[in-house]
Amino acid sequence: MKKVQITETVLRDANQSLMATRLPYADYEAILPEMDKAGYYSVECWGGATFDSCLRYLNEDPWERLRGIRKHMPNTRLQMLLRGQNLLGYKHYHDDVVEKFVELSIKNGIDIIRIFDALNDFRNLGTALDATMKYATPKTIASGCISYTQSPVHTVEKYIEMCKELKKMGFKTICLKDMAGTMSPYEAENLIKGIKDAVGDMPLILHTHCTTGMAYMTVTKAIESGVDVIDCATSCFSNGTSQPATETMFYALQQYGIETGLNEDVINKVNDYFKPIKQKYIDSGRINPKSMATDAQALVYKVPGGMLSNMIANLTDMHAMDKFEAALEEIPVVRKDLGYPPLVTPLSQMVGNQAVTNVLLGERYKQISKEVKNYFRGEYGIAPAPVSQELQDKILGEGGKPIDCRIEDAKRTGEEFKAAKEALGDLARSEEDVMSYICFPDQAMKFFEARKAKEENICKYTIEEA
Repeated sequence: MKKVQITETVLRDANQSLMATRLPYADYEAILPEMDKAGYYSVECWGGATFDSCLRYLNEDPWERLRGIRKHMPNTRLQMLLRGQNLLGYKHYHDDVVEKFVELSIKNGIDIIRIFDALNDFRNLGTALDATMKYATPKTIASGCISYTQSPVHTVEKYIEMCKELKKMGFKTICLKDMAGTMSPYEAENLIKGIKDAVGDMPLILHTHCTTGMAYMTVTKAIESGVDVIDCATSCFSNGTSQPATETMFYALQQYGIETGLNEDVINKVNDYFKPIKQKYIDSGRINPKSMATDAQALVYKVPGGMLSNMIANLTDMHAMDKFEAALEEIPVVRKDLGYPPLVTPLSQMVGNQAVTNVLLGERYKQISKEVKNYFRGEYGIAPAPVSQELQDKILGEGGKPIDCRIEDAKRTGEEFKAAKEALGDLARSEEDVMSYICFPDQAMKFFEARKAKEENICKYTIEEA
């Protein structure tokens, strides 16, 4: 019997896409033991924007969150999304930082590390891959990930060559990450058949979103074409900018006689648990109706779910939602000027923020973000296509050229760890605390200071009561 397995995304990408990663651990801790019985291929629960969101918005230690999930789900593969040399932040980190982050991720409970680079510049995957293999347990899987998009330079032949390279590098599985849900059924068929012919029986995974309304058709055609694993979300957190529904795909695959390994009773219990949680965030306004809708215009804008929910949240906070449509229309212009990068973190934020800035200021590139300037300097890797010469001259000076090397080469000095420990002093209690500070210094410092103050107050009250 043919088998297609399912990764459940509700703990990471589903809520990242629908509510900008604002789902606290306390909301789902109680259902974790039940989820552990479901039979998922894996549960995506960490990485992406969860690390930043825990520290910045939820007053949570992301490492403690991971340890809690691991404790309650001992039998399920836990999966994270890692941005290669970019880790989970918004810049590239030195090799020793990347290696230590991977080591700590595995130590704290991660089994599958899905590693990608926003530009598909595979030089930025090597250190994370090597570290994953170095610290691997028997359950560890290094999954090479391709950021899928369409442009004049992104072709089926190009993607097939990328997959061959990922296999050659030593990855155990390959994931096609269709962040904006723009992959059509036709594209899925041609791409997956071509990849399968090129890499043989190497497991192939499809990650897509329902943003454009094509996901169910695309996933079905991908399954017919030989895909091995699909990413889905429990149905109340599915659709819109999220993934296809777990229960729906389970039911459809059952009718085709395709085995998924899922326990129907359990996945229904999981969905029942999350229904009131979703409703709570709809009622509070945290989940915006735009995130739950289908928008075929995303086929033009190529905007991924997480990027869309963050744009909505930011424009709402700035009382500028009247600029939403204009900002969307500006995104393809900025993307072309940047050489057609796939719109995935951190490039999605960089392109999206620059588009919003252009619209709010009423002038294109009147103000250019530090990140976009660094991109033109070559600090994120090689752009897929030539960038705007006019914009490059404006940023680098006439005739200026980006660096043409991997900027992290030979940078294993330990200076970042030393500086972080000195800055934190007695606020740091573990290597994980130091790593949090390196990734997000301002947010981590505020979190650790608040943690210390809270514990001192508890101690004070305990002594007074005694």
